[in-house]
Amino acid sequence: MDKDLLIRIVLSIIICLLVGTIGALATQSSIDTWYVGLMKPSWSPPNWIFAPVWIILYIMMGIAAGIVWNRGFYHKWVKVALYHFGFQLILNGLWSIIFFGLEQPFFALLTICGLFILVILTIKWFKVVNRWSAALLIPYILWLAFATALNFEIWRLN
Repeated sequence: MDKDLLIRIVLSIIICLLVGTIGALATQSSIDTWYVGLMKPSWSPPNWIFAPVWIILYIMMGIAAGIVWNRGFYHKWVKVALYHFGFQLILNGLWSIIFFGLEQPFFALLTICGLFILVILTIKWFKVVNRWSAALLIPYILWLAFATALNFEIWRLN
């Protein structure tokens, strides 16, 4: 593997995991208090599943971003792809802060809907640069679809 590619992948994974850490800190503030008291749909997964799923997704996101970044930031499509990626990553971190930190499921729902749209656009632009990097984001968009439905149901039930 190319040394520059490896460095970019590692840096991208670190950035993604840092965003995940911020989200985890916000989550910890209310996961054992406010969240347990919420009504949830019968298909809501156990709390322990979220951390490992997100760690895997952040690693896959970082690999995808590193591959795109390695194509050269001077390239117009790489810039567009990484800008979309950066904005969706910001919304990703904000969702946890809004849902768990501020305990606002409705505003979190609006945020995750925007996030979902941005990830679709990110996948589109990643595919322009490298189809494998786009494919690495497919589990992420599938999980986001599930998370959006779960967020909606929690808001609706409460």
